[in-house]
Amino acid sequence: MHYPAIIKAQSLILAGDIVGAEAALVTLADEEGDHALVVALDQLPPKDLLAVIREYDPSKDSVINLLVTPEQFSRAVVIEKQYKDLTHAHLRGMMNSVIFRDDNDPVEFLRAIGEREGGCDALADYLADHWGRVESFLRTGTFEASEDTGAVLSEAELVPQMYNDFKVDQDEIADHDWMEFTWLLRTHCPDILIEVMVILRARVKAFEEEAEEEEDGHHQGGHTPFRETHGEGEGSQKKAIDPDEESAI
Repeated sequence: MHYPAIIKAQSLILAGDIVGAEAALVTLADEEGDHALVVALDQLPPKDLLAVIREYDPSKDSVINLLVTPEQFSRAVVIEKQYKDLTHAHLRGMMNSVIFRDDNDPVEFLRAIGEREGGCDALADYLADHWGRVESFLRTGTFEASEDTGAVLSEAELVPQMYNDFKVDQDEIADHDWMEFTWLLRTHCPDILIEVMVILRARVKAFEEEAEEEEDGHHQGGHTPFRETHGEGEGSQKKAIDPDEESAI
């Protein structure tokens, strides 16, 4: 079924009127029901759906964020990095608003994202500011830095670690944010979390090597080009640059 509201929404998005585009989609839900909006969102290109849901406003409910399906959301999330937002603030906002919405199974969304090509990169972007404490959680079963021995597990050691008992229950860290996000991944999608950690470690290693090259360049009286990063991870070094980032949408 073809909905005129989709054409109107796409035109408004092209014109930069995201608020108007969202209003057109909300009107469709009001007039023809929630199911009509869900069907219509399947007709909306992922880049256009992303343009709407990434502008999440926590001060008001969004019917689109409440109704978007795991498959629709995962298609949009994997192209978010094209916006070149190194802070990943929009990504975290829309992920939290959709994955942790009321009466929803967050694991369905996490698995849909993680199993899509580019999905683990998006999950790594979400956790990038906290990779140090995520790594600590995998080793010690707690997010407390005081429990961390500082040891770095090999990838082979990381796999069995995923199945050890936790020292925290979900209700202790039910923040609808990165800690609960990590807890759910480790509990229900350990295979995805392992891949995410491999990506994060590769980024950190690349950052450290770049920093060493810059330091060597200064010692030799030269200068090695260096891209400034944003948002240092908790209990960690600066966040590494993702070498695969694409140009903005």
